[in-house]
Amino acid sequence: MAVAKPAERRWPETVPASGWLKPWHEAIIAAEIDGLRVTDVLVDVGSVVLKGQPLVRLADESVRAELRNQEAELASARADLAKARANADRARKVQGSGALSDEKINEYLIAEQTAVAGVEAAEASLESQKIKLTKTTILAADDGLITARSAQLGAVVSSGTELFRLIRQQRVEWQAEVSARYLSRIKEGLTATIVGPGDRRIKGAVRLVGPTVSTDTGRALVYVSLAAASRPPPGLYVTGQIELEITAALTVPETALVLRDGIAYVFTVDKDKRASRVRVETGRRNGSEVEILSGIDRSTDVVMTGGAFLSDKALIRLAGDALVQLGRESR
Repeated sequence: MAVAKPAERRWPETVPASGWLKPWHEAIIAAEIDGLRVTDVLVDVGSVVLKGQPLVRLADESVRAELRNQEAELASARADLAKARANADRARKVQGSGALSDEKINEYLIAEQTAVAGVEAAEASLESQKIKLTKTTILAADDGLITARSAQLGAVVSSGTELFRLIRQQRVEWQAEVSARYLSRIKEGLTATIVGPGDRRIKGAVRLVGPTVSTDTGRALVYVSLAAASRPPPGLYVTGQIELEITAALTVPETALVLRDGIAYVFTVDKDKRASRVRVETGRRNGSEVEILSGIDRSTDVVMTGGAFLSDKALIRLAGDALVQLGRESR
């Protein structure tokens, strides 16, 4: 019908915000050993990697040689322990018989303890060298997207040299700036929506509300986790809104509004079938509907379409699905 009463809706109150898209967490992949040459670079910027996936291989010849040396030292330490243990066992058997002096017996027992410590030290050195060998293949610290690469084939790296950066789990968050007056009403878990590339709307949820307010802008940061499947590119500055509590809204279709000189009006119909132009204040929008804050109430008959063709105080009548102004037709 061309004339109807405003609809009552339950809409969330929204807070406008804007801010940068940034990685949720950024991981730095670095070398953990010194003085080894890069022999293979297995991924590049833009690669999607899995946790534990090899990213870089380093030359491991010197590490393997040292590993063989540690294995030999362990074998030698075990042989020394076997000899010291045999001497200690004999000393314990004759202890108190006078066949060996107490000083000599103590010497054999101490030599056994020293040999045990020598084996433990050699085992620890061997284990350390095995760990060092595993570090010659540098692995992804988490699932994610490689965003930067400094690893170069043939380069000799040192411990702590950054080789890659990745966005953990490909998760990007919106660091939204909001007015401080809304802080007490913004809670973890509230729904947020941003307008992404290509005017694509992307949903998210408030992860964290920043504890401080900028003294320069009077605004605070709200960290919004975005759906992982949406994968918007980090580095963009976007606008959006955060939804607060749900409140009642009196709404009309956008087609009911008549804009003149920047002011919004609607046409109402009274019991005498006369159209009146009424100034209204608009609020939230949802799709093709607009919230009316003042000017009409829920009992008012409003011209939903064709108001632009009506004259104020005109006498009208309804003919089928068309609204007719006497002497002039509007649809």
